[in-house]
Amino acid sequence: MTNLAPLISARNVSKRYRKFLALDNVSFDVAPGRIVGLIGPNGAGKTTILNSILGLSDFDGDLQVFGMDPRKSRDELMNDVCFIADVAVLPRWIRTRQVIDYVEGVHPRFDRAKCMRFLDQATIRQDMKIGEMSKGMIVQLHLALVMAIDAKVLVLDEPTLGLDILHRKQFYQRLLEDYFDESKTIIITTHQVEEVEHILTDLIFIDHGKIVLSSSMEELGDRYTQVLVGADQAAAARALNPISEQTLPFGKTIFVYDGRDREELQSLGELRTPSVADLFVATMKGEVA
Repeated sequence: MTNLAPLISARNVSKRYRKFLALDNVSFDVAPGRIVGLIGPNGAGKTTILNSILGLSDFDGDLQVFGMDPRKSRDELMNDVCFIADVAVLPRWIRTRQVIDYVEGVHPRFDRAKCMRFLDQATIRQDMKIGEMSKGMIVQLHLALVMAIDAKVLVLDEPTLGLDILHRKQFYQRLLEDYFDESKTIIITTHQVEEVEHILTDLIFIDHGKIVLSSSMEELGDRYTQVLVGADQAAAARALNPISEQTLPFGKTIFVYDGRDREELQSLGELRTPSVADLFVATMKGEVA
């Protein structure tokens, strides 16, 4: 994705759960200082990839994180890797102060003062129990704990699931303003791709355990073109072998092209750069739609 040496490197990684092939010979690289969107439908293999990176799942093939095998060096890797899952795993009886005490005791790079500053902004009291918190407050607590750890990689698996749109926007804004810098790398899986598209530097599409696209956002803008075509130009547009087409009302059709010269497409209609969501559907050749 960039010319930097990869921080995470996967080569021919596969994972099978009995008869189900969750990962099918996948290969990809993640460079340092990037925000990577790992996008795919349910059951595509996203969480299996994340679990493999985190050392939570066995696999076949070669996967290196900081040059180490996560299956063998998980304890060492966890000094530099943090994780926020879509499901809160904190017991309902535990209080905020106890959670902070625990993380401070087990992680050598946890900054308690930094965590408290984040919690003060979120109006989360130290004596509150998890069972008294809303879903949004629990996510903010997780984020405060993670951002107070000087980790090099942050893995987010549907981190804003169940939050309203305001809290989702606040989550990503704080992530950018208070956590991310050129020394850190973030990997995000989400179905709400429109909300993360503007922060991504790289994109990986996965479907049925296979990587179907892996690219920087800059390369995507050069490679893919979306054209809004009228009925009179539809046949000519179809003759140029689009990777997808979508019929709209009033005789309009949207075509998506891979690798076509924009000058060649200019006469067909209005040219656009496809959104991540549109490109995802086009790449999947209509399966998701």
